[in-house]
Amino acid sequence: MRHLLNIVSYLFHPLFIPIGGTILYFIVAPYSTLEVQSGNILPIFILTVIIPIIFFLILKNLGVIHSIFLPTIEERKYPLYISCILFLMILYKVIPNNYVHELFYFFTGLLTATGTALILLFLKFKTSMHLLGMGSILMFMIGLSIHFEVNITLAISLFVLFTGLVTTSRLYLKAHSRTELLIGFLIGCCSQLIILKYWL
Repeated sequence: MRHLLNIVSYLFHPLFIPIGGTILYFIVAPYSTLEVQSGNILPIFILTVIIPIIFFLILKNLGVIHSIFLPTIEERKYPLYISCILFLMILYKVIPNNYVHELFYFFTGLLTATGTALILLFLKFKTSMHLLGMGSILMFMIGLSIHFEVNITLAISLFVLFTGLVTTSRLYLKAHSRTELLIGFLIGCCSQLIILKYWL
């Protein structure tokens, strides 16, 4: 059971949420050219997956962090700083080159959620980044369904199930308290919900 829940934690690691949301958008969107897809997916993959992994290896070698799950408050600060900078780069350098209205606001929501989690760290509160990511992408899926008038109820239902699995895994592995998981999920959902009015 422990091995299965560990796999769930790795598969739905917050690292994969930005690229997951980007790919999801291009699957759901009824219109998108190959040029726009490649102009967004590849740079976003490099900035949100490859570069954070490189920074993780550097920080681990320096002894600043010890695990990819960042169990302590101090370990979380540097990756969150890096994430905020990378999201800003995506918002100001990547998306404007191949502008996609919905993606711009998705990453605005992610930046807002990550900034909120960082502020809470200074208040000695360790937000669940797993649930923050799951909440963000779940609300984005609902927004895309409404925006494009596409029925993806099955996909949304499956993602709700996955969110429950991730929550169970984080509780079982004693990585977070129920409060930390709930706050993380609410931050993720609310950060996307607040900006829905700008692109729906």
